[in-house]
Amino acid sequence: QVPVVESGGGLVQAGGSLRLSCAASGRTFSTYAMGWFRQAPGKEREFVAGISWSSTNTEYADSVKGRFTISRDDGQNTVYLQMNSLKPEDTAEYYCAASTSLVALRAAVAYWGQGTQVTVSS
Repeated sequence: QVPVVESGGGLVQAGGSLRLSCAASGRTFSTYAMGWFRQAPGKEREFVAGISWSSTNTEYADSVKGRFTISRDDGQNTVYLQMNSLKPEDTAEYYCAASTSLVALRAAVAYWGQGTQVTVSS
């Protein structure tokens, strides 16, 4: 079973934009914090952005602040990551994740998506 499924990756030139979508199955996820991680070949998994169940709180990695925006549609159990001003260093496999809180999301993810590739060319 894959309760979290992401999509929207692709190939884009530097300076371009992409929007990733994450669809969670079941209404349980409406009370979960959700977010995005990424991992490039040879590098450790990196936290990108997170959003609380109420959408009141958001967190971003310093490397993406001002460029990426996370948002949530609880009614459709969907989380989005709008990525603007993309850089080659943003190239990675992006994973949607869910956990019981933002703190838990940063510490130990309960559910992972299958990943979607984002490639930024120069």
